[in-house]
Amino acid sequence: MDDRKQIFVVGLDDFHLQHLNSVRGSANYAFHPLADYSAIVLPKRYDIPAILDQARRTLDQAPRVDAIIGHWDFPTTSILPVLRREYGLPTPSLESVLLCEHKYWNRLACEAAVPECTPPFQAIDPYADDPLATLKLPYPFWLKPAVAFSSLLGFRVESDTQFRAAIDAIARGIPVFAEPFQAFTERVEHPERLPGSGSGATALAEGIIQGRLCTLEGYVFNGEVVVYAILDSLRGANQISFVSYQYPSSLPIPVQERMKDYARRLLKHIGLDQTPFNMEFFWDEDVDKIWLLEVNPRISKSHCPIFEIATGASHHEVAIDISLGRRPRFPRPEGRFPMAAKFMPRVYGDARVLRVPDAEQIHALQRTHPELSIHIQVAEGTQLSELRGQDSYSYEIAELFIGGEDEQHLHDKFRSIMEQLDFRFSEPLETNY
Repeated sequence: MDDRKQIFVVGLDDFHLQHLNSVRGSANYAFHPLADYSAIVLPKRYDIPAILDQARRTLDQAPRVDAIIGHWDFPTTSILPVLRREYGLPTPSLESVLLCEHKYWNRLACEAAVPECTPPFQAIDPYADDPLATLKLPYPFWLKPAVAFSSLLGFRVESDTQFRAAIDAIARGIPVFAEPFQAFTERVEHPERLPGSGSGATALAEGIIQGRLCTLEGYVFNGEVVVYAILDSLRGANQISFVSYQYPSSLPIPVQERMKDYARRLLKHIGLDQTPFNMEFFWDEDVDKIWLLEVNPRISKSHCPIFEIATGASHHEVAIDISLGRRPRFPRPEGRFPMAAKFMPRVYGDARVLRVPDAEQIHALQRTHPELSIHIQVAEGTQLSELRGQDSYSYEIAELFIGGEDEQHLHDKFRSIMEQLDFRFSEPLETNY
């Protein structure tokens, strides 16, 4: 009999299995895929009943189910509480997860719990006869779907013309998220805990917030909110597209403590429990103002290799412990470098990819930088405008994870590696490297 804990991972792929196996005590775990990766990550349509039925068949055939975890964004975050509830496992309520996933509902919760760090906002019906006539916010503002992930279909809007173009794009693209979100709202046990306004097909307009961006990584265990790490998120020259995530944060400690307090207040108001979370804040240094951007009821998968480099293990460890009903003990100072980062090389403009680095080039770099992990996201012949899951202003061509002695060392190493990787395009393009 296999005495290892049987852990099922929604949308498991080889890249994340590698990082799951980096956690302390991994020899005591058996990781199994749950639901097809292709059905979870960027499908043309999320068929929630089919995904849940396939997952149930897998779980029902298993000798034992000790935990169900996942690291992908919506709909994985909402699949987890449905399945955990059915199989008697520790779980946040589906209602509390939906209050995180729906950006308009989350802003309502922020307004109630942490109004001092909530920007002005309003819901917009993209299918109204004249959405512009319902607009109350002054320009400029951000316009985005209430349910989506990353910066998909997010637009900075500064005029009526830009508003009409953005709301039309959202109206065309939002059904891929609205339909599955509706499927989850029909599965909640306490619908009275959800707002009465704003469907999955809602758009959110919110005031521009700015400053130094960071992400809190934490968990809620038996009602206690714990923040165990803060990472800085650096943006490119357009102040929209991310360049890197860096650990640990360089924000002043008093600012970090205020953010932790806001996190506790919001999550207790929402009722989120028995789950990891990450939460993004801006600190406007000039006026010492903190703004809350968003909360996600999961670990940030982008940070897994960062923690592995800087602390010795991926924070999948936190998700595993929580799912098994244990208090996490993370992080520990067992990494190879005092700092680590994820870099996202981007190009600003459309072109065809003429050259990508081959395996030997990458292996040569890894001999020089043993901690280096590279995820190439384009191939020779790729037309950048055909890439899926991109923000509205740039194209991400790869992911690089590296360690360094300090921030300057990290950025110098990134630029040196990109020069050696030697991506080439059919047109001269501005890049962030």
